[in-house]
Amino acid sequence: MVRFEGNPILEPIKNHVWESRHVFNTAMVQLNGRIHYFYRAMGEDMISRLGYASSEDGYRIDERLPYPVFEPSTSLEKYGCEDPRITVLNGRCYMTYTAYGDIYQIGITSISPEDLMGKRWEWGERFYPFPNIKNKNAVIFPRRVNGRYTMCHRLDPDVYVAFSKDLRSWGESEWVMGPRQDYWDCIKVGAAGPPIEVEEGWLLVYHGVDSDRTYRLGSAILDRENPQKVVYRSEEPIMEPCEDYERNGWIPNVVFSCGSVLVGDKLLVSYGGADTVIGIATFNLKEILR
Repeated sequence: MVRFEGNPILEPIKNHVWESRHVFNTAMVQLNGRIHYFYRAMGEDMISRLGYASSEDGYRIDERLPYPVFEPSTSLEKYGCEDPRITVLNGRCYMTYTAYGDIYQIGITSISPEDLMGKRWEWGERFYPFPNIKNKNAVIFPRRVNGRYTMCHRLDPDVYVAFSKDLRSWGESEWVMGPRQDYWDCIKVGAAGPPIEVEEGWLLVYHGVDSDRTYRLGSAILDRENPQKVVYRSEEPIMEPCEDYERNGWIPNVVFSCGSVLVGDKLLVSYGGADTVIGIATFNLKEILR
């Protein structure tokens, strides 16, 4: 694993009131030869909105909009829209996010790739697949599994998988994995970005939290046709806080990912450092799978 020498790639902008304090936890999606980022931002009012940036190579940001592209619009998300993940499916970009109202719950919306690349923020209807259930860290798989749409989500402190026929009604949740006693992920676990299909199954990067509230990243392989089955799970974390921008910030000792993209045999993983800035790390896919 190699951290980009130019980290952090995104930091707060003090004269933008909506992102003046924290930028972190960014979705990644690769479209038309560019990597697009939708990142969580907080300003003086401490309400989470989503900003947009993009890059040709995934490391050097060469476009960043000065305004939020997605904001709270209902009472169910009155305190913020947090931690987005994006999956391209059926010709649309589906975004899951945490809707923070009186409780945390999952929100889903979508946008066409053409509108996204054209910076026309015509988001589709927002809906909440598990109403009034405390839930977060939802990621939608990039294809149907056995004819059904599939989603990982987190019912504290475990990861579950749910299925749907129409991307709206989700049910049949099955347990996937939970914390492991005396490990680096002993308190809770949650999916990072959408799973990536490889020969061995579904590669899932996930975060784990220990008793000191340190957030690290690990990896797991889920069975290709039965994603509720864990084929392999890393004994050791693949990434942990060690740089100053990961250890010191609003929430210290945090690396938290919401997205990754595969470029050749390299996995680019975006992550929030200490809930304050955004960094990129590159992993050799063969090394992870080995």
